[in-house]
Amino acid sequence: MNSDESYFEIIAKTFEGLENVLADEITYLGGRDIEILNRAVMYRGDKELVYKSNLWLRSALRIILPFDKYVVNNSDDLYKHTKSIDWQKFITPDKTIAVDSSINSSPFNHENYVALKVKDAIADKMRDVFGTRPSVNAQEPDLLVNVHIFKNECTISLDSSGRSLHKRGYRQAQTDAPLNEVLAAGLLLMTGWKGETDFYDPMCGSGTFTTEAFNIAMNKAPGLGSDFGFMKWNDFNADIWNVLNEKALEVQKPVNVIFHTSDIAGKSVAVTKLNMRSPEMRKKVIIKQADFFETLPQGATGLIIMNPPYGERLDVENPKDFYKKIGDKLKFDYPDFNAWILLPGNEASKMIGLRPAKKANVMNGAFYCKFNKYELYSGSKKSQYSE
Repeated sequence: MNSDESYFEIIAKTFEGLENVLADEITYLGGRDIEILNRAVMYRGDKELVYKSNLWLRSALRIILPFDKYVVNNSDDLYKHTKSIDWQKFITPDKTIAVDSSINSSPFNHENYVALKVKDAIADKMRDVFGTRPSVNAQEPDLLVNVHIFKNECTISLDSSGRSLHKRGYRQAQTDAPLNEVLAAGLLLMTGWKGETDFYDPMCGSGTFTTEAFNIAMNKAPGLGSDFGFMKWNDFNADIWNVLNEKALEVQKPVNVIFHTSDIAGKSVAVTKLNMRSPEMRKKVIIKQADFFETLPQGATGLIIMNPPYGERLDVENPKDFYKKIGDKLKFDYPDFNAWILLPGNEASKMIGLRPAKKANVMNGAFYCKFNKYELYSGSKKSQYSE
């Protein structure tokens, strides 16, 4: 543990399978003592790093600050210790609160009861100090408190994000089962692509992959223009936040590649166009309605990202033929490209009929998925190496 008291524990939450990607992002931002957890990364940093994490981390869902741990054996323990915390350091009675909870093998068996006891303890402490209680706002609270109880150890944390970080602010409309923005960004970071080659998104859905890829190429911070929970806390430092935003604007760069974005469904194309309304994107993103199997690449090389329909979205009689058709199309019409495909599990990976150069396991909602890289060549891979 770092001896500097200005450095404290921070937890960034993410999707299962993106932990290493998120850890790399945190390392780049300057996080210390990084430890990979299940669907989260724990690290140490100061207030500025909390702000930077919310502003810059593309693969994080929330930035949580654990600040108190204690043993609870019953509801009285929970109430008394929570009430002993100096909540006036964070908010005043004119602000709103909300509490969410998760329990695992604890003396309690009902999450709502735990959340209610903690909420009452906070409100009663504020009444004792100020003579009045804060109101509850479950949707957009000024202070969102997380309570986690494992066995009989209770951890109280503050949610510095205030809302899920996947809500970037650009989505005006969406198709059925749209890809989560954080998941899309994390998968893109996994490819290592930074905007050096043309980008192809031939089954674009709501255009999430393309939008996140464009922002990566532009080096645009995903949190620019957003409000976060920490901005409503008593100790919010506007000077630090303003400097970070100014620096984020300064490091943006021109996008020098073309994005070829398409979908066979007219609704998807209309939604994508609505979501990509910035002047910069309209100059570099070509959006059209097209069948992937009836189109050809517009250049000699590039990166292809695909999220083929699956589950309820897969409206075809023979999934095996559908996925094999994707593999054949890539093999014969996209030599010298790199393709990354998000596929539902091992069976679909086998149906593609291509040998993956890299494989990763991720969760997309309730679906266990493979994210596979395919290096495409003219002729066989063996002849490519012999040359």
